[in-house]
Amino acid sequence: MKTLVLGVGNLLMGDDGVGIHAAMTLCREGGHDGAEIIEVGTAILDALPALEAADRIVVMDAVCAGGVPGTIYRIPLSCCAENSCIASVHGLSLVRILTLHGKPLPDGVVLGVEPDHVGWSLSLSPRVEKSLPKLIEAVREEIR
Repeated sequence: MKTLVLGVGNLLMGDDGVGIHAAMTLCREGGHDGAEIIEVGTAILDALPALEAADRIVVMDAVCAGGVPGTIYRIPLSCCAENSCIASVHGLSLVRILTLHGKPLPDGVVLGVEPDHVGWSLSLSPRVEKSLPKLIEAVREEIR
C-alpha cells in the first residue's frame, strides 16, 4: 500500500504553515517507511499525480476547531467530504479536488493542529511549535 503524506498550508502565514514545517521535518529526519512526503503548500493541483497513485493519504494542516492552540486533531478524510466537518484554514480543497476528479476518495486522515496566530510570519507560534513533535509522531504512527 502506497502512503502519501502531504504538508499543506501557507508558509508565509505563521501557524497556517504547520503542515509544511512538519513535512520538512519528516524529510530531514527520514525513517518514514517508504511513505512519500510532499510539501504541497497551497499548490494542491501540483500533487495530483501523486494523489492519484496513493492508496492512503495523510494530510498535515492547520485546522480551526475552537480548541486550545497546539491541539492536534485526527479527522478521517471521509469526514471532510461533509459540510459539517472541522474545516481547515483552506476549507480542505484537497477533498473537493479528489471528488471532482471523479475518483473515489482514498483512505486517509487529516492530522490538524489548532493554530494560534495566522498572519504574516515565517515562524510558528510558540504553542504550535511545541506541538510539532507530537504531530510528527502522529504521522509516523499513521505510516506504520
